[in-house]
Amino acid sequence: MPMPVTMEPAGFDGIQIIKTGLFRDARGFFSETYSKMMYAEAGFAGEFVQDNLSESCKGTLRGLHYQIHPQPMGKLVRCIRGAVFDVVVDLRRSSSTFGKWWGCELNEANGITLWIPIGFAHGFISLEDGTLVHYKCTGHHSPECERSLSYKCPRVGIRWPMEPSVISPKDAAAPDLEHAEYNFA
Repeated sequence: MPMPVTMEPAGFDGIQIIKTGLFRDARGFFSETYSKMMYAEAGFAGEFVQDNLSESCKGTLRGLHYQIHPQPMGKLVRCIRGAVFDVVVDLRRSSSTFGKWWGCELNEANGITLWIPIGFAHGFISLEDGTLVHYKCTGHHSPECERSLSYKCPRVGIRWPMEPSVISPKDAAAPDLEHAEYNFA
């Protein structure tokens, strides 16, 4: 049974909120969360090469992460259990929204999938224990190209819904926008 896919612009040029169909019956529900054909019919042309899954306790902050050229990475992100406040920061120098942030809640109830193209830093804070986030990625993980941006950069000014209680040493030490390395046009 074909499941409809809708895409709507969100926040910044290139960011898309994607909603997939949901079929409910006495057993529960079924949703085709990704179909290359259905996404293409909705206007999406990305190719994915890697899937990632993270589990986080409440208050865990992951990010803000991105990969620079020559191994950049777009991400299709969906919260499949629990809830996160998901954030992107525009790192495209020529963009009118360069250095600005946008965020929304992704949770298992709203079923929203977020498309984050190349040129954005991405991160989230978990709003519930046991939160699972699934990412489809357009590039392979490349430690040589992996970079981070400070989640508390004053120039960006993200308004997180809570203060993080768990954060990796790498993410805690990430540079502000003025000192971060990025090479997106």
